[in-house]
Amino acid sequence: MLLPVPSRLPVVAVLAFDGMAPFELGCVVEIFGLSRPEVDVPWYDLKVCAETPEPLRAVGGFTLQAQHGLDVLAAADTVIVPGVADVRGPVSAELVAALRQAHARGARLVSICSGAFALAAAGLLDGREATTHWKYADLLQHRFPEVRVNAEVLYVDDGDVLTSAGSAAGLDLLLHLIRNDHGANVANTVARRLVIPPHREGGQAQFIQAAVTPVTDDDAVTRAMGWALGHLAEPITVADLARVACMSERSFIRHFKRQTGTSPLKWVISQRVAASLPMLESTAAPVEEIGAAVGFESPVTFRHHFTRTMRTSPSAYRRAFSA
Repeated sequence: MLLPVPSRLPVVAVLAFDGMAPFELGCVVEIFGLSRPEVDVPWYDLKVCAETPEPLRAVGGFTLQAQHGLDVLAAADTVIVPGVADVRGPVSAELVAALRQAHARGARLVSICSGAFALAAAGLLDGREATTHWKYADLLQHRFPEVRVNAEVLYVDDGDVLTSAGSAAGLDLLLHLIRNDHGANVANTVARRLVIPPHREGGQAQFIQAAVTPVTDDDAVTRAMGWALGHLAEPITVADLARVACMSERSFIRHFKRQTGTSPLKWVISQRVAASLPMLESTAAPVEEIGAAVGFESPVTFRHHFTRTMRTSPSAYRRAFSA
């Protein structure tokens, strides 16, 4: 059944500034600016905004020019600050006013990497838990003591204000926004388009501990991971994975840890939890059946690992995200 098309697309505004590194801006443009004919939902209206209409210098020796000003940023539904020019310098009064205006209107405020300094300067992180790149965490805490800085996570979702750690951690947070807006299936589709796994260790819990693991070349570990994803409903042991990778168990564990940052069995558990999310969202199957379908040996085991990963129970997750 086709859903009714909204009268307008949700506006996502991203800030560009002089001296910026282009990666974080590029992540926002890639996710929200490209058309998505592969998903059957209305997408977003991306606006690149800046404080000045003049050309902006980017790291790498090129310039870009934003078509929109801070008035458009202040009026957007989602505002993303991908960084600041100087983590030790002031944030302009004009940008502070625009961020406060957007927040007062009910917009969703998002920062990537050092962008947290702009949100903090606007007072939007006072009394909240927030994160930033690990190398800026102490400075953020020192400059803005009212912020509860957590340097151990990839992102923090505090409802209307969300912050992420450095660079690629922004992808985790942006995919989290897609999941919140459109559900697991759409987020998974976008992740495949980006050639990154749709689920990381920690799933879609508010506080994700593990890093994004890119799907790279067809090496032995990647081959074993692909095999595991096709056999989640079956018992999977380290010996099985090592055999697919044509390695000894000891070598496989060492290579897997180096590539993914976690152990093979922990990764398998996280993938099983992740695979259960679309079923909890889109079906009425009992929780026990869903746990069995993704390879958990008992409902108790499923609930234990789901709660540990997602910080909520399968039933509570279904109530929150079921269509």
